[in-house]
Amino acid sequence: MQVQLRHNPAFTVARCMLGGGEPLRVEGGAMIAHSAGVVLEAKAQGGILAGLKRSVLGGGSFFVTTYTAPPQGGWVDVAGVLPGDLVSIDVTPELPFFLRQGSWIANSTGVEIDTQWGGMANLFGGEGGFGFRASGTGQALVSIYGAVDIIDLEPGEVVTIDTGHVVAYALNVRFQMRRAVQGRSIQSMKSGEGWVFDFTGPGRVLLQSRNPEAFAHWVAQSVPSETPREGLGGLGGGGGIGSFFN
Repeated sequence: MQVQLRHNPAFTVARCMLGGGEPLRVEGGAMIAHSAGVVLEAKAQGGILAGLKRSVLGGGSFFVTTYTAPPQGGWVDVAGVLPGDLVSIDVTPELPFFLRQGSWIANSTGVEIDTQWGGMANLFGGEGGFGFRASGTGQALVSIYGAVDIIDLEPGEVVTIDTGHVVAYALNVRFQMRRAVQGRSIQSMKSGEGWVFDFTGPGRVLLQSRNPEAFAHWVAQSVPSETPREGLGGLGGGGGIGSFFN
């Protein structure tokens, strides 16, 4: 598989160029378009239990769609839900990656995507605890909210990253989670930075320039959950503006 990126970095679309008979696994809803002759098959990859783990724990879809190119080859366009970049991660047997919830959108044949417990650090850091483990040999495509930053850590090198900005990391990287202001919960809240990860190299860490949890919090506070009907009769029937947002 060869990946061609366009419309990046704000609204990136990945065109996955496939050889004859080559399959591509895609997260449900991530496909935009595909060339003629590509065959689709949707199923709970790994069985019903794996599908439930993927949807309930990993934040993905129950069904994974496999797109198989015809003998002459073909292409499939995929994109993430949030605006931003896409990155192709090279996965090898010696270097699997952990992917945060909602970031995986596609992978080439030879790569296995399994739901994995990311540890208590991910749970309390707002990442939901579970994510995906990309292992095997090939490429895994992940979506980025905003622009991507890639940090390649030298042995012993440490970087501190806000939990909401971490997209993926090689599983040979060591990390711990802590309050942004060590040992001081009130100071951490005052700073606006609750929890951070300390990653220690060697290894690769992928960041996103925007925080989806912060955006969701902003939307929740900015959009009224209920709007009084008085004075809104001219805007349409039902609940007016409140019904539109609800």
